[in-house]
Amino acid sequence: MHCNLRGTLGIGIPVLLGSALAVGAAALPASATTYQDTALSAGSVTVSTFGGAGLAARDGTGVIALSGTGVTWSLHGTPPAGVSLSGTTIGYAGGAVTGTPVLVVDATDTNGNAEALEIPVTITGGSIQVGGTVVTVSVSHLAAANTSGTVTFSATSSKSTNTVSFAETSLPTGLTSGSPVLTYVGGTAAPGTYGGVKVTATDTDGAAQAGTFSLTVFANATSGYGNEVNRFGNGFDAYRQHQYAGAIIAGWPATQGDPATHFILNAGSHAGAYQFEYAPSGTGTGLCVSDPGGGWSSDPLRDGLILANCNTGPWQQFIPQSNGSLQNVATGLFVNPNGTGAQLRGGTSATPWGGSYYSWTDYSSLPG
Repeated sequence: MHCNLRGTLGIGIPVLLGSALAVGAAALPASATTYQDTALSAGSVTVSTFGGAGLAARDGTGVIALSGTGVTWSLHGTPPAGVSLSGTTIGYAGGAVTGTPVLVVDATDTNGNAEALEIPVTITGGSIQVGGTVVTVSVSHLAAANTSGTVTFSATSSKSTNTVSFAETSLPTGLTSGSPVLTYVGGTAAPGTYGGVKVTATDTDGAAQAGTFSLTVFANATSGYGNEVNRFGNGFDAYRQHQYAGAIIAGWPATQGDPATHFILNAGSHAGAYQFEYAPSGTGTGLCVSDPGGGWSSDPLRDGLILANCNTGPWQQFIPQSNGSLQNVATGLFVNPNGTGAQLRGGTSATPWGGSYYSWTDYSSLPG
């Protein structure tokens, strides 16, 4: 049940004045020590050329001999029981195997590029031989595209039925490899441009193409995570832990045990402003508290607070006032509660009963 604190407590609740309000304003960190990533941008991928040549598989005496220069060989996937690879020689120990299974071997150069050989094999007692046409598989056209603050990789396998996965290495600390999308969501890398980041596209057979690119990280300084809490202990709450653009922000008791009340405090893009990113259990979602000013038809209240994809626009920027209230940069309205469990909304002035007076509380100081 949602109760209205104004009705329950009465409008005669004294408003905080003087030094008591200054404490709320001072609770915001003067400086930040960590970062919350807001966008990524990649330069063009410089692809390295496969360093191998002359790849082939031929019959030897009871074995298959692999040949090629500038590569090392390895078996890919799960070969038939008894099949082994030693150097450039594929051998077999065991009885006859019916059918013509396909054996896949990978030839990898020193830069991590690889081509695969699909070898149909005939297996008899203690012997393995080439049983059909050997097919060479390769990966090409490795590229990166920048989309909505993320980096999406693409590549093509010469075998159309093969899928391609991607892995990035030498990333700045705070970012995690993604396939096919490298995203800023949850990232804590410091802002800047990083060269020599490596991406490798690998298909189902183990064929691979590697490349390098420069990565630019955009980030806001943060103070860890916690919540904006009013004098009654209610903070911002992602209603029912909904995690999507348009989700309602309600007033609810902020605690360590309730991930719906966990947010990251970002330095705003407007002077004196802050941005609040939903971060259940400390992991940023890329969704920020916003007063859309009536711009979202799905918003139950014209100036009801909701989550929106984080950006630098004024709708997500809130400036703490000297009395502890929060004023939205775009609308000029103040964040007002309407009782525990009810959606927060913008108002032309702070509530007279004190519910609009917030201060930032780090996670470690929230009730258990």
